Amino acid sequence: AGLRAGSSTASVGGMEELLSRSVPPLPPYETKEKAPPPAELRSAEFVRYYRALEAGPPRAELLTRLARDFGVDHGRVAEFSAKVLQAREQQRELGALLQAEDRLRYYLNPQYRGLFQHLGRLEGGLRFLVELRGDLVEGLATKLVDGPHVKEMNGVLKNMLSEWFSTGFLNLERVTWQSPCEVLQKISDSEAVHPVRNWVDMKRRVGSYRRCYFFSHCAIPGEPLIVLHVALTSDISSSIQAIVKDVPPMETEDTDKITTAIFYSISLTQQGLQGVELGTYLIKRVVKELQKELPQIKAFSTLSPIPGFTKWLVGLLSSQTKELGRNELFTESEWQEISEITGDSTTETLKKVLNNNEWVRSEKLVRVLHSPFMRLCAWYLYGEKHRGYALNPVANFHLQNGSVMWRINWMADTSPRGIATSCGMMVNYRYFLEDTASNSAAYLGTKQIKASEQVLSLVSQFQQNSKL
Repeated sequence: AGLRAGSSTASVGGMEELLSRSVPPLPPYETKEKAPPPAELRSAEFVRYYRALEAGPPRAELLTRLARDFGVDHGRVAEFSAKVLQAREQQRELGALLQAEDRLRYYLNPQYRGLFQHLGRLEGGLRFLVELRGDLVEGLATKLVDGPHVKEMNGVLKNMLSEWFSTGFLNLERVTWQSPCEVLQKISDSEAVHPVRNWVDMKRRVGSYRRCYFFSHCAIPGEPLIVLHVALTSDISSSIQAIVKDVPPMETEDTDKITTAIFYSISLTQQGLQGVELGTYLIKRVVKELQKELPQIKAFSTLSPIPGFTKWLVGLLSSQTKELGRNELFTESEWQEISEITGDSTTETLKKVLNNNEWVRSEKLVRVLHSPFMRLCAWYLYGEKHRGYALNPVANFHLQNGSVMWRINWMADTSPRGIATSCGMMVNYRYFLEDTASNSAAYLGTKQIKASEQVLSLVSQFQQNSKL
């Protein structure tokens, strides 16, 4: 039963045998309701076997075989597709067509789906499936697992997890300094946006003028799945330093000072839940929670990072130089000033400067780059698209939720990471609660981005002064 990694049983033969034992065959359509009860022992054996394999190639091998050898029965699918077409051509009564379609739908189920369903019913099975999908996501990213079969299995499992992790099964929990130590540790470890430096820092993030919430699942109680950090302020913050830097000793909250809630970090703690819609629901639930606790809050906004901006800009500088031998992102006078400071009139030096965080120390450079970088950033967020939607993933997420692209902030994150990824800029996405549904529908339907005067004016400056 409990197999050790590297033991001969974990060989290819052992793997095939285990899979053919663990993956239940798809019962004939006629008996689908009367299928024999799931073999719990076999599902448990699969879990033990999988966990005993080392992470990396051995698990990748098992996942690849599972996806390749236990997918859809293509012969059956072809057979029932033909029957659906036949029922349509013969214009048989609707019942016959629906019956044929139902059979086809049934045989479109891959065989491994049955295994995942059985695993989901085991105690601790849901947690295991999240782990397994985490391995899949990572394997696909590093190309350790690849090919259409594996991508398909990843999609099937993601959809199953989306149903199992829908809002009805999720509990909203607030984190305070009194929360269990292991919860605080997990929240600290999973902070992906603004890393937690130490326990004093953590204490601050769950202390006064701060709120921290997470979703847990009823089958995995107390385990943070996705975490949202909120700062309670008197205006829409334009700098992250004011929110996460060391502050004087704790003060008691004065609720009269609180008019604004700033969502400054949202982190998924489980890679296996990537692509499962949790963030949107968490923001909505937290807004409700805050409205109940502090009804005087009038403004809800994020202070969000702009990952990928520096990389995009450096790429742009490279392609412009290649194609044109010169640069058209800056006005004549801006370029002259930049060249004087860097001592070089080619874009190479500017690219080097951007790939190194030192430029922030030069007051002159910070002053000269302010104006062009603001309009370039506005264009990156507002104008650069992927399939018609915002290219920047954070922008796309908040715009889908119905927020307004509100304000771009210069030198808002001067941490090494902030400078490296977004030249120190951050953006506020503002949530006007009465408009989020219509904004979201407009963005998803007609790809229209709602933006403030500031953003639109920067975009038009870009269109006048930079040629793309």
